[in-house]
Amino acid sequence: MLWGEETQELLARKSVLIVGSGGLGCSVALALSGSGIGRIDLVDFDRVEIHNIHRQLLFELEDDGAFKAEVAAKRVRKRNAMVESNAFVSDFETFTKEKSYEYDLIIDATDNLETREQIDAYAKSKNIVWVYGSVEEFNAQVALFKESSFGIFATRKVEPKGIAAPMVMQVASLEANLALRYLANLKVASDIFYYLYYNDSGEFEIKKYRLQKDG
Repeated sequence: MLWGEETQELLARKSVLIVGSGGLGCSVALALSGSGIGRIDLVDFDRVEIHNIHRQLLFELEDDGAFKAEVAAKRVRKRNAMVESNAFVSDFETFTKEKSYEYDLIIDATDNLETREQIDAYAKSKNIVWVYGSVEEFNAQVALFKESSFGIFATRKVEPKGIAAPMVMQVASLEANLALRYLANLKVASDIFYYLYYNDSGEFEIKKYRLQKDG
């Protein structure tokens, strides 16, 4: 009823790559699998750890020690048998060198700037749009990169702080909404940087900035 049978069939022909199967990756995969995306592949080399699953909604206590991507893909298929989901236990750079798959969209669900630079370079080389998302404490950032470049960010190694689980779900929902609107050929603004945070008074705010396009 939201967009009709024709658009739903269009989504069933779409394929998405989610890089990272932690908090963001789990929630994005849940949202997209429930929306009828045809193929959802997940790339992650890490294993499930008990102290993280409060924000990783596809995992249970019994999954401790298992590969995140494999568990997440299995739960996606169980949630919607009409969705194809493949797991790749690998870092993103190795995945791009060893695998050759076509995707309509890439979604960043990682936790480091270096991998995001790799995603941006790969997406540009394949002419694929990608969605960026990150969370730290009660702050978050989201953007749909189409003509701008992630190179505007200064890449450096930082020690991540704590992460609020509800903020992860909120950002994943925004990433999934951007993804769905793009894949369904609905109007969606690209190359806008969204900054979500609580100000000093405890009021939730969203600020947005137009990103400079390449060239």
